[in-house]
Amino acid sequence: MLLTIGLVAVLIGANFTVIKFALDHTTPLLLASMRTVVGGSALLLFAFARGERPPRDPAILRRIFVVSFSITTVSSGLLIVGISRVPAGVASLVASTMPLFTALLAFVLMQTAVSRLGVFGLAVGFTGTVVLATPSLQGETAAIGIGALVMSAFAWAFGNVFLKWKDFGGTTPIMLVGVQLAMSAAVLVPFALLVEGTARTDWSVGLAVPLLYAAIPANAVTFALMATVAQRASPTQAAATAYLIPVFGVFFGWLIRDELLGLTEVIGGALVITGVYLLVTSTARAQAQSA
Repeated sequence: MLLTIGLVAVLIGANFTVIKFALDHTTPLLLASMRTVVGGSALLLFAFARGERPPRDPAILRRIFVVSFSITTVSSGLLIVGISRVPAGVASLVASTMPLFTALLAFVLMQTAVSRLGVFGLAVGFTGTVVLATPSLQGETAAIGIGALVMSAFAWAFGNVFLKWKDFGGTTPIMLVGVQLAMSAAVLVPFALLVEGTARTDWSVGLAVPLLYAAIPANAVTFALMATVAQRASPTQAAATAYLIPVFGVFFGWLIRDELLGLTEVIGGALVITGVYLLVTSTARAQAQSA
């Protein structure tokens, strides 16, 4: 199981750098829309091969749309916009604030209790986010990138809380994500074509290879692996992915694109990862004790 957790962290951590290569050949929103088309098609085909059927209840479909709009439409689009404007390693660190926003929104919307250690983790993590955002004040491009990544993390967190908050009628995780990706594609594709068009897209292998990785291994495959982790791993083990992903995100940015973090990014990143670690560890311990 530890190997599975490590594989999830590696696949998602590398995704930030891979998206950088895809962005050398296309525009952010068009890349986000193509990613939903390819990833959603792969997941739906897999679900249909397993004999699953999409939900038909209008209430369930409306709830899936809310999740789709927050996670795989708004969050996914803003994530790629952010990655296009800051180094991949920095993007992975800012994106890793998602568990912090999840805990905050769960407390506000669901009155989920947060332990003292969890509150301390939130404080440390958000302090790190402020530190990471400091260099962006020196340039408009970086500021837009950091802002987009923070909003992406917030939108993803809202979708996560909504998933726990509402009933989805027993829809399997694979079908749920497949349907939400299809819904996102229906929104993102026309929006990207209207806003960006295709004039700046190079339809080559240089785009196809990172696109396939971002859509399938880093999206469809990791989702299936994370579902396995959630079912079979202990809460503490499952929580490890939250703070391992940014570590690998920084590593691959350095290894593949020669990205180096400045002192401010190192301090901010360390605070974010520490905050996430404290938060998810306290949550995992509480879950283990209640179980």
